[in-house]
Amino acid sequence: MYGTLRGALAGRKIEFDRQSFGATAEGRITGVGKTIRISAIHVHYDVAVPPESREATERALAVHTQGCPAHQSVKDAIAITWDASLKAGGETVVVRGEG
Repeated sequence: MYGTLRGALAGRKIEFDRQSFGATAEGRITGVGKTIRISAIHVHYDVAVPPESREATERALAVHTQGCPAHQSVKDAIAITWDASLKAGGETVVVRGEG
C-alpha cells in the first residue's frame, strides 16, 4: 500500500517530502486451532505536501487501496484499515480510510 500511495502521489505530480514520508503497520493475530491467523492490519501514513496539494493528496489517499495489488489480494481475508497524518503547510489533518 505504501508503494501504491507513493506512485499515486508521483503520478499526480504531487511534490511530497520523501524524507518524512513513511508508514507503520500494526497487525492483529488470532489463534485458529493450533495455528495463528492474521485477522487485521492497520497502516498509518505520515505525508507532508505543499498546501495547494492537500485536496489532490486526500483524493489519492481515498483511492490508493483500489490500485494496490497486495490490498486487493487479501482484503476479503484480512480486515485492512488505514489513516494518514497529512501535513499541508502549517496544518496537519488526519485522513481515515473506510473499512
